[in-house]
Amino acid sequence: MARPSIQYHCPCLSASPIPPPPHLPSSSYSFHPLHTLFFCEECDAVRCNRCVSVEVSSYYCPNCLFEVPSASVRAEKNRCARNCFMCPLCRNTLSVVPSDPPDTGDNRLAVPTGSLNEPPFFLYCNHCRWDSAEVGITFEKPTGLAAQLQKFEDSAPDSLDHATAHPSSAAHSHHVHSNSITAAASAALNRDIPGVSKYNPLTRSTSGRGGSGKDRSLNKDEMAEYRSRLDISKASVLGSGGGEADMDILRHLEDIGDIATLEQRWVNSWATPLQIQELKPLRIPLHSKRSKRCPACTHILIKPEQKAQSVRYKIKLVAANYLPAIVVALPHAQRSTTEAAKRSMGRSTAIAAEDDKNFSDMHAGKTYPFHLALSNPLYDPIQVRLSVQRMHVATAPAKEGVSPEKARRPPFAISLPTSSFAVAAFAEAWEYEDDEDMFGDGDEISGRSGRETDGRGKVRTVGVLEKRANVTVVGGEVVIGKEARGNVKFNMLVSYTYRSDDPAPSESNDGDGPSKTSTKPPEIKTFAFYTVVDLGQIIPREDPKTESDL
Repeated sequence: MARPSIQYHCPCLSASPIPPPPHLPSSSYSFHPLHTLFFCEECDAVRCNRCVSVEVSSYYCPNCLFEVPSASVRAEKNRCARNCFMCPLCRNTLSVVPSDPPDTGDNRLAVPTGSLNEPPFFLYCNHCRWDSAEVGITFEKPTGLAAQLQKFEDSAPDSLDHATAHPSSAAHSHHVHSNSITAAASAALNRDIPGVSKYNPLTRSTSGRGGSGKDRSLNKDEMAEYRSRLDISKASVLGSGGGEADMDILRHLEDIGDIATLEQRWVNSWATPLQIQELKPLRIPLHSKRSKRCPACTHILIKPEQKAQSVRYKIKLVAANYLPAIVVALPHAQRSTTEAAKRSMGRSTAIAAEDDKNFSDMHAGKTYPFHLALSNPLYDPIQVRLSVQRMHVATAPAKEGVSPEKARRPPFAISLPTSSFAVAAFAEAWEYEDDEDMFGDGDEISGRSGRETDGRGKVRTVGVLEKRANVTVVGGEVVIGKEARGNVKFNMLVSYTYRSDDPAPSESNDGDGPSKTSTKPPEIKTFAFYTVVDLGQIIPREDPKTESDL
């Protein structure tokens, strides 16, 4: 049996603030865990990840934590431009190591000791022992590896074919401007300007003053003819695979591990290699820090620190700092877990788990209590009121011979405290004078003596059961019908009121005398939100077998 859970409602998917009935499958998209929600102070509303607007705050490399300017991200193809590479086989970070001197077999170095740690350098994986020398990639110096690796990328067959076929394209200009900063500046100068035609030296030389050389029949909005970057018919000739070359490799294949997986080929270059021995080292992709804004008022809800090394936030408006956290539990399930743990001493785990499942289930036709623990995150005490949303559609299927009015009744009834109750203000642990203020006065909820009883001597299950620190535990009760099926799931409205102790200064002061110290009375604030409570699945009653079934 799954543990009881509670989720919070965000009204972004509907125009009405009232959530959909919990038995509908689509209602799960409107409820979220508390730790994933945000709270807008301007709109005084709950926001989720689906409705907030996201914008990139900064880019950085996750390996070297180097901050990358936004202007260089596109020029560097969203990858680190320093010495950060990942293994094409296992995605581990590669290290730069020098070449080892040749071994002569007599335990002597073939070169002097002073010439060690000299070129050529290559990339080495400490996990799978792969190195770039296997694919013929070495470096002259251990720094600026991205610029050195760019030479290998520019000399690739797909790049050469593209530059030959389209000499005036962006790929050809990339060979001329090998520097990333120069390439970014060139792209900025060549961008299209509204209202100004693009400069073309061929058109200018053929056109006269009267525009006689201009073809007036051409439509300026017509898109140019599309040309692929790599001609697939010439791929096998240039050594980029495809066609008969790949077929010949597959015919003589002896080990399936020699073929690169789909994931390894997907993150590679335009011409994806077929064999593992042809995979090249990859520059590590950049990560980004993102800010989130309210969709209604555009105020910032989340804003991280600019530095890549920092994990702090400049602004962090999360719902857990404004809404009371609610934890739901079933007392009979907790007791059965403790009893099953005692009985499982010396028994198999499977038998103990089966006993735990049998004792924690909810059966149709019975009544079960449940507990709701509310934690106040505010520095002011709050008054909370709970109410259950009425359901007009039954979750149990209607049977033959049952009246429509009876079929529309919910398969269970929920009882909650009808009056409001107080939850103490949040305080740090060192602010409590003794342990009794923080952990309560010792009266537990698990069936010990000292619990409150009603007038008939029965232990009270509905109402306030315990108060400790900033947590108040209230009890509820669910009465399950005899024909009930499905889950005990219901929407609950939580309304809380608190008095703000930050009064605004009074406006009755005049400028003739000294300012008075009178202030406005504290402001009373009220907020309400919906939650969905899932207590678990109902085990239906077994239908009595008839003689025909026997």
